[in-house]
Amino acid sequence: MTSPSQAGPTGIADLGPSGIDPHSISLGKEEELTGRSPGQLAWRRFRRDRTGVVSAYIVLFFFLVAILAPVIGWLYGKDPYTTYGLDRPELLDPITSYPTKPNGGIDGEFWFGIEPKLGRDVLMQLVYGIRMSLLIGVVVTVLCTVTGIVIGVTAGYMGGRTDYFLGRFVDLLLSFPQQLSFVAFMPVFTALFVSPQKETPTYFRVTVLIMVLWILGWMPLARLLRSQVLSLREREFVEAARVSGAPPWRIIRKELLPNVMTPILVQSTLMLPNFVTLEAALSFLGVGLVEPTPDWGRMFAKGAGFYEGDITYMFFPGIAMVIFVVAFNLLGDSVRDAIDPKTKH
Repeated sequence: MTSPSQAGPTGIADLGPSGIDPHSISLGKEEELTGRSPGQLAWRRFRRDRTGVVSAYIVLFFFLVAILAPVIGWLYGKDPYTTYGLDRPELLDPITSYPTKPNGGIDGEFWFGIEPKLGRDVLMQLVYGIRMSLLIGVVVTVLCTVTGIVIGVTAGYMGGRTDYFLGRFVDLLLSFPQQLSFVAFMPVFTALFVSPQKETPTYFRVTVLIMVLWILGWMPLARLLRSQVLSLREREFVEAARVSGAPPWRIIRKELLPNVMTPILVQSTLMLPNFVTLEAALSFLGVGLVEPTPDWGRMFAKGAGFYEGDITYMFFPGIAMVIFVVAFNLLGDSVRDAIDPKTKH
């Protein structure tokens, strides 16, 4: 029989044009949605976002290039260190030291051309530069995320003097002008451990870069999480866990952290491209990675001296950097909208 709520004015169920009860369709959708976890719903929304999916594929491509850099070099038959132009003088003009072939020496042998003056392969320089920049960016992002979670959640949950002193410490670090601090602290850190008469090893420069970016990069996430936890700790479910005798660590792990995963994921996806560009900027300014280590920023620095005679050397790293940063930022926006659709505009 048809229930009164389903029957029309005449007592007959209202059917759609195709003869299907629209109420059953809506009920089926509600049951389907209620049967899914928040993570499944977020994944469902993300898959429907074409911009986010395309951005994810682009970001995945960059990470695959970084991971498979040695394989790419083996298949391509070249490396980022060999000075092909010096070994084969016909590749470079003896007067200008620019590639003799047009468009930066692009041909079937050198797909992205060769570097002026030394004649190193641009494609392999870019591939290994992406590898180095992403390595530093990922490590710094993980360190900053973990530090921001520990400091921010601790300050927000503990409150009182703990919150006060941690808050003042965060304010102190935020008071440093970020860009100038990066440029100023890099030589200081290096000089503390390496004599000026000795050449700084590459691994040490990478370590110092990671430390400087980490020390000056975790505060925005910590401040955001502190404000989130301050509002969450007064909620009923946290009070219930506290009254039941749950220890603080369990309350933080079971009650608070799951409710702040959205800002953590969103901020992490936005931090990584920021750290990649910061690392490239330091290398561009001469306080990051130096010759002969392949690096995105160092390619920009060298390309700045070549662009008047041949802009090709700067073209490929510039395009790659723009694509990577835009794709990662769009991915971060899509992740935020998928996890919390209320933030959509």
